[in-house]
Amino acid sequence: MSQTLLKRCGIAVAALMLAACAADKPKPASLSPLSAKIAGRQVWQAKIDSVRFPLVVAAVEGQFVVAGDDGTVLALDATTGREAWRGQAGAKLSAGVGSDGRVAAVVTVQNELVVMDRGRLAWKTRLPSRTLSPPLVAGGRVFTIGVDRVVEAFDAQDGRRLWRYQRAGDPLGLAQAGVITAYRDTLVVGQGPRMAGLDPSRGTLRWEVPVANPRGTNEVERLADLVGPAVRQGSTLCVRAFQSAVGCVDPERGSLQWTRNIGGGQPIGADEAIVVAADASDRITAWKRPTGDLAWTSETFLHRGLSGMRLAGRSVVAGDGQGVVHFLDRDTGEPMLRLSTDGSPVVGMPAVSGNTLLVVTRSGGLYGFRPE
Repeated sequence: MSQTLLKRCGIAVAALMLAACAADKPKPASLSPLSAKIAGRQVWQAKIDSVRFPLVVAAVEGQFVVAGDDGTVLALDATTGREAWRGQAGAKLSAGVGSDGRVAAVVTVQNELVVMDRGRLAWKTRLPSRTLSPPLVAGGRVFTIGVDRVVEAFDAQDGRRLWRYQRAGDPLGLAQAGVITAYRDTLVVGQGPRMAGLDPSRGTLRWEVPVANPRGTNEVERLADLVGPAVRQGSTLCVRAFQSAVGCVDPERGSLQWTRNIGGGQPIGADEAIVVAADASDRITAWKRPTGDLAWTSETFLHRGLSGMRLAGRSVVAGDGQGVVHFLDRDTGEPMLRLSTDGSPVVGMPAVSGNTLLVVTRSGGLYGFRPE
């Protein structure tokens, strides 16, 4: 059996195991009555097609750029929810959205990278492997990373391929969005459980830091790819390694600051004070960002299917599998506010632009909230 086929089989096995685990979840914890401790309200609502791929919303230049399963890409004014532009990728999507405010990039289920200029098709090209991570648009380039961990760079204007980075690694890849982001003049990507810094002009390795040390008797048990997006706070990048750990890296020095063992597969949240994540049972843990010391834990939302976490002001925000959006006190984990959407699961993680928080549901509901 060829190495390529082994990779594809490994990815399929990982996806099937994740689906089986999701099907066996216990009954969600009931929500106790809550008297709101902060003010907050819905300020606008919009709709796209359903969202069943790992959507990451681009929040840039006062806009939210989102996409739906059917290939529609939509830019909305963050304050009003008014449509700024709309584009169509021409096929169902597997990844998106990356944007620098003008150029937006998504990937179709046919492995086509589709790049738009304010909704108008600019160019498209075929990628070598399945892609679930949203492209990164930065510095006049478009960067992609596939589930086989191959990183490619393209000229954002004409689609010319500039370079490809491929690191020999385990054949099994995680069927989930990975890490691809920028730190100053360094492209930062996930390579299995390692965070790697690449030269964005040449695609050469500058540094590599392990966030987790996978253990297990087989490749599935040792699967610990970094889950995107990573969260930047000053000169620190914090990230989750799938079902293994949460940790923070100093990308300036290419060194690990701290790491803590914890399961779970959803993106983490962070600000200057804390790093927060939910484990596989939706038990929430917060650590002090500079040191990794424990700040607090909460078992209020066990098995409710929490989304990725977002820090907004002094609140930790996450949606759940029933479309409820929860605001927790950043310092204690105490519930402070609860808002509703359309009842379908909240996908990805909430996005923030200015004082507006965007929550996206699997049914395609777009909800602009303004906590006060």
